[in-house]
Amino acid sequence: MPSPERESNRIVIAGASSLLGAELKTLLEEGRFAASDFRLVDEETAAGTLTEAGGEPAVIQPVEEGSFERARFVFFTGSGEFTRRNLAEATRASATVIDLSGGIAGDAKTVVWFPKLDALLGREFKKTAGTYAIPSAAGMAAAALALALAKSGLRRLVMTFFQPVSEAGRRGIEELESQTGELLTFQGVGQPVFDTQVAFNMVDRFGPGSAQKLDAIRERVRQEAKACLGKKAAIPAIQVVHAPVFYGTAFAACAELEESADADKILNACQEAGFAMIKDGDAGPSNVTAAGEKIIQLAVPQADGSQPGTWWFWGAADNIRLPAANAVRLAEMLA
Repeated sequence: MPSPERESNRIVIAGASSLLGAELKTLLEEGRFAASDFRLVDEETAAGTLTEAGGEPAVIQPVEEGSFERARFVFFTGSGEFTRRNLAEATRASATVIDLSGGIAGDAKTVVWFPKLDALLGREFKKTAGTYAIPSAAGMAAAALALALAKSGLRRLVMTFFQPVSEAGRRGIEELESQTGELLTFQGVGQPVFDTQVAFNMVDRFGPGSAQKLDAIRERVRQEAKACLGKKAAIPAIQVVHAPVFYGTAFAACAELEESADADKILNACQEAGFAMIKDGDAGPSNVTAAGEKIIQLAVPQADGSQPGTWWFWGAADNIRLPAANAVRLAEMLA
C-alpha cells in the first residue's frame, strides 16, 4: 500500500526567499506540479515575507516542528548550512529530498544528478534513493566537460568560473546596482554585502567583513564535480572569481588531451554530454545569450597552436534557471 507521503501533493520549498527558490516555484507552477500544495519556509530572518503560491498570496514561514509533514518533495534552495540543519527532519517525514544548495552533495547516501549524467557514467537511474543533489551551474559544467573530454584521453583540466552577484541573492544584485550608480556619479560606494568594490571590478576574494566567501564557492564546485565524476574522469582544477555582472555563470577551460584528439571528436563528445554548441560567427556563449536557457552553452573548442594536445573552451549558463529546471525535471522523473 502506498504511504500517505507518496500520495500527498505537498511540496515544500525550504529557502523560498532565495532567487533560486523563487525560480524553482515558478517552474513548478508552470508544469505538472501546478496543482500542488506549496509550503514555503526559510530562515527566521526571511520569515514573514509576503509572496504568492498557486496564484494566491502566501507568507514564508520559519521551519518549525511539522513543517515537512506529509511532504512528497522537499527542495532545499537556501544555504548549505540551512540544508544540513533541517535535512534530518525532512527525511524523518519520508519526503524525497532534492537539494540545490550544495550542502549534501558529498554525502555517501546522496545521489548527485543532472541530465545526461547517468548516461555519461554508464549507470542506471536510481529512483529510490530518497536524497538527491542538483549541482550548481558551475558544478554541472565542470563534471560534464570532464566526462566528455575523458573520451579524448583527458590528462588535465583547469577551469575558471566567473561568478555573478546574483549568487549572493537580491542583496548582492542591489549592491552592484547601487555601486554602479555611485561610481558613475563620483560618490563613495557602499559595500555591506561584499565589503569591497564589485562594480567595474574583478576580484578573487571579497573583503574580510563579507559573509560571501569565494573560497567556499570554489570548494562547493569541487565537491559537486567530485561527487559527479567518481573515478570516471580526473577532477578539474577549479578557480572562481567575481565578475561585475548580475546574472549568468561564464567559464574558461584549458584541457590537456591526447595529441591524436581532433576537433570533431571533441565537439561530438561535448554535444553528447549535453552542451549546446555555439558555432563560430553566432552570438555567444555569454551571460546574455545564456539568460533563461536550461542548458549550458559552449563555444567550438579551439586548439592551442603552441601546445599540441591543448584545447581551450569558453561557455556560459544561467546560474539560476539551469539548476532550478534540472530539479523540476528530476522531480518529474521521480513522481
